[in-house]
Order: sequence, then C-alpha cells, then structure tokens
Amino acid sequence: MELSLIKSLMDKSFYDSHRGERCPDDLFSKDVKKIKRTIDTMMQEYKRDVTPVEVEGYFFSNNPTLTTAQKQIYADMFNSIRQTDSMGHDVAGNILSKLFQHHVGEKIANLGFDYVNGDLISLEPLRELLDTYNDDFTPNMKIDWDDISLETLVESMKLKTRFSFNLPTLHNIISGVDSGMLIEIGARPNTGKTSFHASMVAGPGGFLEQGAKCAVLVNEEEYKRVATRYVTCMTGLSEQDIPANQSRILDRYNTLRRNLHFKEATGQNMDWVESLCKNEKPDVVILDMGDKFAKHKSTMRQDEILKANAIHARQIAKIHNCAIFYMSQLSAEAEGKTILNQSMMEGSKTGKAAEADLMILIAENAAIENGRRSDTQRHLNIVKNKLNGWHGVIHVNLNPMNGRYDV
Repeated sequence: MELSLIKSLMDKSFYDSHRGERCPDDLFSKDVKKIKRTIDTMMQEYKRDVTPVEVEGYFFSNNPTLTTAQKQIYADMFNSIRQTDSMGHDVAGNILSKLFQHHVGEKIANLGFDYVNGDLISLEPLRELLDTYNDDFTPNMKIDWDDISLETLVESMKLKTRFSFNLPTLHNIISGVDSGMLIEIGARPNTGKTSFHASMVAGPGGFLEQGAKCAVLVNEEEYKRVATRYVTCMTGLSEQDIPANQSRILDRYNTLRRNLHFKEATGQNMDWVESLCKNEKPDVVILDMGDKFAKHKSTMRQDEILKANAIHARQIAKIHNCAIFYMSQLSAEAEGKTILNQSMMEGSKTGKAAEADLMILIAENAAIENGRRSDTQRHLNIVKNKLNGWHGVIHVNLNPMNGRYDV
C-alpha cells in the first residue's frame, strides 16, 4: 500500500492536494520516507508529474554514499513501484486522510502523556495542534440530493393528511395530521387537554375509527382515569351511565380498543418513548404530559431542557413515522384569557414552539363569581400552523358528561 501511495504522489494534482503537513514523512516507513522526500524536492523543482524512472534516477544521483546492499534494497523498491497498479485518487486520498488522522492522534496522545507527567503546564501546544489540523478532520460525505422536480412537488401538494380531525370546525380549517408531525396542545389545568386528545382519538370518526394504532403514554393522572375518559368519548355515555350499559357498549368498545394502547409512563424519558415507537410502531402517540418526559440536567436552564425534549419528540415522529401529540401546561399568564399565544407555554421561551408543526392552545371563558366556570365553551387558538398557514380561533363546546368536543 505504501508504494501505491508513493506512486500516486508522483501525480502533481494529487500531490498538490496532499502536500505539506497533510502528508508528512512520518506517515511512511523509514526507507519509503527517503523516496517521499525525493518526490517533494522534484515537485518543487519541476512543477509537473514525474515518473517512477525519473524519481529513481534523481534519488540515486542525490544519494551517492549508499552501500551496495542499500542500493539493491532501493532498486527493488523502485522496481515494485513501477509494477504497482496506481490507486484512484479518491481511494488514495481517503487512505492518506486516515493515516494522517492516526498521525495527529498520536501527537495528541503524546501531548497527553506530557501533561500527565507534568512536562507541559500550558494548553497552548494542544490548542495550536487543534487549530492547525481542525479542517483536515472534516468528514468526507457524498450527498444524494432530494428530488425537487416540479412533478414531484405538484404531486406532494395533492397529498391529503393521513388522519383527519373529527371536529368539523377544526377539520374545515386544518383537515388533520400526518406521520412525522409534532402537534403541541396546551391549556391551563382543568381546561380540557385530556378530553381533547380523547375526543380526537376515540370520539365518533376519530383516529381509532380511521384505523390508526394509537399509543397513550400517561405520566400525570392515573392511567385508568384517562382511559375512562376515552370510554366516555367512545360511547357518548357519562361515567355514571357506563356500568349499567356494559353489554350494550361492549362490541363497540372491543372493536376500537384493538388499536388503542395505554401505558403508565411516570418516570420515563424521551429515550424510552423512542424505544417504544421503534418496537411498537404506533401511528399516533399521545404524550400526556410531554414536558414530564424531559431529562433534567443541572447544567441546563429549564427552557433549554424543554426545547431539547421537543426536538427529540419531533425526531421520533419523523424517524419512526408517527404523529406525536405533545400535551403541555400553559403558564399563569393564560389564566382567564380566551386569546392565547406561543409565549404562554409553561417553562419554555420559544424552544417548544419552534419545533411544532401545529400548535393548538385551548382557552375557556373567564370564571364568574366565586371562581365557578361560566360555561362549557372552549376556544381553540391555532397559534402555529405549518400545514396551511391559517392562524386564528375556533369556537367549540366541551360536553362535561362524556368529555367530547363538539360544535
């Protein structure tokens, strides 16, 4: 291999792209180093490609003190170079780059020993080494560019969302969701976040009826309470009416529950969510609550932690071909307001909002005297919408008996 690389360096264009410190003599064995130095000298002097015969002649004429045994060794080496097949410049370049990286690694390791032994007390030698060779460690990559032909883009404009919203006023504005999307839903406590995803998933015409495999990951309320809300949305019955009507609702419930999966997820993080999505392959994932899957790191601010959590959720949606609903609390700033905005997401500045494809913030009318709620009206604030760009407020109702959203 060494001799093939030496032969490649006789080509001036290849030599110029790997000259100097990018191809130091130390990459080669003791005897081959002398031939490499001869090529360096000839390239400076002649500034053109050189042949093995020319290099051999130049080498012997400039090393007259070689012994007979040494002359024979080098004669054999030049004979091998002449008979060696030339490497392609791309392959030879990759090999030299790897050898060079190993060479620099050894230099760094040697500096490390000097620091351990106390021979060096300043980081300047290491800093100079990194500055000198940083560009040479940029990885090589070949990009297969994505298809942006007009035909492909026009066809993509015709694609419909995979799962439709079953709430008519919402469907008329935003038809539904697709795989790879991150949908963030925010509201103040007791406003109807859980009822919203239960209604979209299990209500009439919801994701379950459309054939979606849905996974509900619960880390706030006890999972049976959330699952009960799904039953009320499926059946249209209140919790009080379900026990007396089990036989009547059993067939519908058993049909829909085949694609509905619940898991108590308290204490789990987003890595666990990704493992679940990889192995179970759900179409729709509900994170209730999304922020509680975040990894808490003492070196990061809370908003940075939540941003990283949302980024991970979006990556999971894209990589594992599912739509993720990320449920979140709103800050106290949203209390009593019907018009909401992205900045009201609790614990986050713009990090979570930046990752969402669709963000729906749920508001209710202000409380009346003694803190009692005034009515069952809810306001769906569409504050981010990459799907079609529409922003505004959709007015709906939340049925307190069965937890369904309707119009």
